[in-house]
Amino acid sequence: MRRWLPAAFIAGAVIFSVAVYSRLPAEVPMHWGISGDPDRFGPRLQGAFMMPLVMIMVYLGMQWYPSRDPRAANIAKFRDVYDTVVTASIAMLGGVHVVALGTALGWRFDMRTVVLAGLGVLFLLLGNLLPRVRSNFIFGIRTPWTLSSERVWTRSHRVGGYTMVAAGLLTLAGAFLGGGLGLTIALTSAAVAAAIPVVYSYVLWSRERHGPTAE
Repeated sequence: MRRWLPAAFIAGAVIFSVAVYSRLPAEVPMHWGISGDPDRFGPRLQGAFMMPLVMIMVYLGMQWYPSRDPRAANIAKFRDVYDTVVTASIAMLGGVHVVALGTALGWRFDMRTVVLAGLGVLFLLLGNLLPRVRSNFIFGIRTPWTLSSERVWTRSHRVGGYTMVAAGLLTLAGAFLGGGLGLTIALTSAAVAAAIPVVYSYVLWSRERHGPTAE
């Protein structure tokens, strides 16, 4: 993954904001409710540039974190995976930003569908990448049991990959359902997808304490 892509997405968001700024209304949507309709508005300066600022902060934070990890050498072994997640996260924020300003300009978008679809794609990506993540303290399924055993870490992330892909598929399907059902599906599937590998890591660690377990 090209490491300059996040900066390109951030620059694109800023350029888009500057390009449409004069056409934005005095107040633009800042928050959307479960129904998908805006329920809070703010001044156009805030609406135009707050998300690009958030993107910059998220990017800088995600670049800084690896250097603080005691297992930074392990992060270097899957740095391409980490960079892909950084890029995908920044791209999703940029997409939400464009859609948000677009709705202020009169574009017809269902923000709920856009956000849930974006989350679904992000879950699918994470599910495919999780099995490649090595033991570290900042990214992945970080429980006391995965961090204490390489075997538990590896197998828990394999399981987490499956559950996250399932959550991604369910979230994508739910994105196109009406009412709050799609959001309920997304939140429930994400919670279950996160809980299963955590529980699994504990069970596997407990078994490991009592002797080797066959693969």
